[in-house]
Amino acid sequence: MSRTLIRRTNDPRALFGALCIAVFAIAPVAALAQSAEAPEAPAAAPAEAAPPADDTAPADGAVPVQADGAIDPAADPLADPADLLTAENAMLPRDLSPWGMFMQADWVVKAVMIGLAFASVVTWTVWLAKSLELAAAKRRTRLVLRTLQAAGSLEDAVGATARQPGAAAALVQAADHELTLSSGLDAPGIKERIESVFERIQHAAARQAGRGTGLLATIGATAPFVGLFGTVWGIMNSFIGISKAQTTNLAVVAPGIAEALLATAIGLAAAIPAVVIYNHFTRLIASYRALLGDAAAGIQQLVSRDLDRRRLQALDHLREAAE
Repeated sequence: MSRTLIRRTNDPRALFGALCIAVFAIAPVAALAQSAEAPEAPAAAPAEAAPPADDTAPADGAVPVQADGAIDPAADPLADPADLLTAENAMLPRDLSPWGMFMQADWVVKAVMIGLAFASVVTWTVWLAKSLELAAAKRRTRLVLRTLQAAGSLEDAVGATARQPGAAAALVQAADHELTLSSGLDAPGIKERIESVFERIQHAAARQAGRGTGLLATIGATAPFVGLFGTVWGIMNSFIGISKAQTTNLAVVAPGIAEALLATAIGLAAAIPAVVIYNHFTRLIASYRALLGDAAAGIQQLVSRDLDRRRLQALDHLREAAE
C-alpha cells in the first residue's frame, strides 16, 4: 500500500495538480492582504504628485491680470481699489480728442478724413464766392430795372446803362443793336429776333450763376458714403486688433471704433452744409433769373413803344405826302 502511494506521489500529474490547488488556495489570501494595505497608498501619493512651484507667478508689487488683459481683483485681495483703477486707466489711450484720434488712425482713415475736410473747405469757399457773385448780380439787375422803369424810350435806357456791367445791361445793349440792324423791317420780325437774343443772354447768365453749384451737389451726395467707407475700414481694423490681442476689453476695442465714427462725423459735417447751401443757391439763381425776366419784359415794352412810334411817324409822313 505504501509503495502504491509513493508511486502516485512521484507521478508528475499528481504533483502538477497539487501545485494548482496550492496556487488557488494562496491567491485569495494575497488579494485580501493587498486590499488591506491599499489605504496607505493615497497618503503617499500627494507628496509625489505635488505640483511644482509656478515660475510665472507675478512679481512683488505687480498687479494680477486675467487672461483677457483685465485686472483680476480677486487674485490680489490686498490690492488697493484706487491702484486697480489707475492701472485700468493706464490701458486706455491718453488722448481721445478729435485730433488725437486722427493721429492714431490708420492711414486709409486719415486719407478719408483729409479728403472730407478738403471737401468741406471747398463747400464753404463756393458758398462765399457764389454768395458775393449772386448778390452783386442781383444788385446790378435791380438797378437796371429801376432805370427801365424811369426811361421813356429804349434810347434813354441805353444811355443810362451804357457803362453798367451785368446781364441786364447786356439785354439793353442787345435790343438796341438789333433795332439798329433791323431798321425799316417789319415789327413782328424785330420782336421775334429780340426775344431770341434775350433767351440766349438769359441762359448764359443762368449758366454763369450756377457754375460751382454742381460741385456742392456732388459733395452732398458722396461725402456720407466716403465717411462710411472710413468707418467700415476703421471697424475692420478694430476687429483685427481684437483678434490679435485675443481680448474683448473695451480698452482695445474703443479707440478703433471711435476713430471710425469720427470719419462718419466728418463726412456728415461736409455733406449737410453742402446740401443746404446747394438748395439755397438754387433758390437764389431762380430769383435772379426772375429778375432777368423782368428786365427783358421791360426792354420789350420799350422796344414795342419805339416800334409803334416809328409806325405812327411813318403813317404821318404818308399822310403829309398824300396831302
